[in-house]
Amino acid sequence: MSTSIVIEKTKRNPDNISLKGTLLVASTLTVMAGATISPALPSLSVAFADVPNIDFLVRLILTVPALFIALGAPLAGYIVDRFGRKPLLIASAILYGFAGASGYLVDNIWLLLAGRALLGLAVAGIMTTITTLIADYYQGTERSSFLGVQAAFSGMGGVVFLSLGGILADIGWRIPFLIYLFSFLILPFIVTQLYEPIITKAKNQTANVTPPKLPLGLFAFCYITMTVSQIIFYSVPVQLPFYLERLLGATAFQSGLAIALLSLNFSIASALFGWFYKRLGNHPAMLLGLTITGTGFILITLANEWLLLGLGLAMGGFGLGLVVPNIITWVASGVPEALRGRAMGGVTTSLFLGQFISPFVVTPITTLVGDGFIYATLGIFLLIVVAIEFVLRRQIIKLTTLSEE
Repeated sequence: MSTSIVIEKTKRNPDNISLKGTLLVASTLTVMAGATISPALPSLSVAFADVPNIDFLVRLILTVPALFIALGAPLAGYIVDRFGRKPLLIASAILYGFAGASGYLVDNIWLLLAGRALLGLAVAGIMTTITTLIADYYQGTERSSFLGVQAAFSGMGGVVFLSLGGILADIGWRIPFLIYLFSFLILPFIVTQLYEPIITKAKNQTANVTPPKLPLGLFAFCYITMTVSQIIFYSVPVQLPFYLERLLGATAFQSGLAIALLSLNFSIASALFGWFYKRLGNHPAMLLGLTITGTGFILITLANEWLLLGLGLAMGGFGLGLVVPNIITWVASGVPEALRGRAMGGVTTSLFLGQFISPFVVTPITTLVGDGFIYATLGIFLLIVVAIEFVLRRQIIKLTTLSEE
């Protein structure tokens, strides 16, 4: 006989405001992991100017959490499937506060990077458990709508914390690291408001029942798309502060506001994702998002003043706001419940792997085409991808659908 895992309903109501609010506010911690200190990068370069290759190392300060999120997410997915969701979420929130704020205290660039690595492991636990709990608590269109709202809150967290990070970075490069202590304010609500789904192992009645299959085609398509989208998304916090400083003489606060505009429109699109999903479906909504993003990035290159730049960033953020919740919903709907934690861990890995490798991909391209044309290059690339996927749309739908059977 084989066994299957069943997620049972409990007497707890997942529709109460305090539970939903806790899930949404906790989701803001994930976007804070890297981009919060983005406005402080030029100041960090000055503070550690005597360190060899400091321009590259300060970019790693921004992106090294993403590497350890990508490495830690598969383990986090295994833990939530094997031992439960809530214990890992609590432990991760505690580690998040200590590791994130450690940057305020250290004077060594390598210790700073070590703290960022621990922060990445904490985010891996937080994001994997939050998305898994949402998939556990809600079903169907309610799930897709809430995942869109979750992505919107993550983007709004980017708006708030990036803006605050820019203000604090003008005071001193260390101050933005204190923002990570916000996790300790959320922790009591995680403990009291969220509940662990009841998971039981039920024996099947026949010995010939095959175990659930992994939808490998769906995973490959969604994970690759997520990684590429995040390489492009993170080109903004990685490159834009330096670009704006040279182009417009922007301060850290102004750079923070510019990047926050991307996050704001990411949030708006994510909040509307349920509307687009109902009318278009997964793949058409994804192609629309990639088209808007590619067009927006081309406008960033054409900009020589703030208005056109803002329009390009707004479009870039809006388009990506349709892509990310789309991928999460697609995977959550296509995976067996018994493997949901590991599937969400894969989503987390692909998302933050893209963020980590972004400077390794974008910096050489920037050297080749110049910082004035990097965003046009990325935008044109996205539009080419959209054209190819449109031509191959039937094959893509067949691949992802057959893999779910």
